Amino acid sequence: MLGLKLPTDPRWVNIVEMNIDDILSDHAFCEQKAASTAISLIVSFPEYTELVQEMIALVKEEISHFKLVHDKIIARGNALGYDRKDDYVNKLLKFFPKGGSRTTQLVHRLLYAALIEARSCERFRLLSQELKDEELRIFYHNLMVSEANHYTMFLGFARKYGDETEVNEKWQSLLDFEAEIMKDLSKQQSIHG
Repeated sequence: MLGLKLPTDPRWVNIVEMNIDDILSDHAFCEQKAASTAISLIVSFPEYTELVQEMIALVKEEISHFKLVHDKIIARGNALGYDRKDDYVNKLLKFFPKGGSRTTQLVHRLLYAALIEARSCERFRLLSQELKDEELRIFYHNLMVSEANHYTMFLGFARKYGDETEVNEKWQSLLDFEAEIMKDLSKQQSIHG
């Protein structure tokens, strides 16, 4: 369904289980960054009314996910850790060249967002199936469903606002690039790394 070219190494879950508190903090910041991305799209492309409406809803949803994760952190007797750089996202953002028309910039940002959401969904599925902690398995299952909807929304907007054939070609190229990135990841205690 997600079209990812390289699945996460299942051993990543072992890293997660040994570092669950770090993962939860990293996850909380991923949700915050997702809300920030939606706000940035509103600010950068206000003329796209349907996109703005969906991004408003997404901001609310992502910040509610942040709160859910933060509540899990508190329930475990911890405080939110510090934000760390996301090697996955930083490497991914190097794929498309900077600049171009406003439409091209919008399409590229939508494709990046779609892929990040798709990878998050895939990771959440893995956690929902493999974590030993039943409460966290259920928690990640519920988030997985939401992330799948985000992925399809971003990809749908990219296809709506850009030339669909060109968008599909860019999407496949981005998926190939992401698979190469993933070969070096899945070894860290982070949602994407």
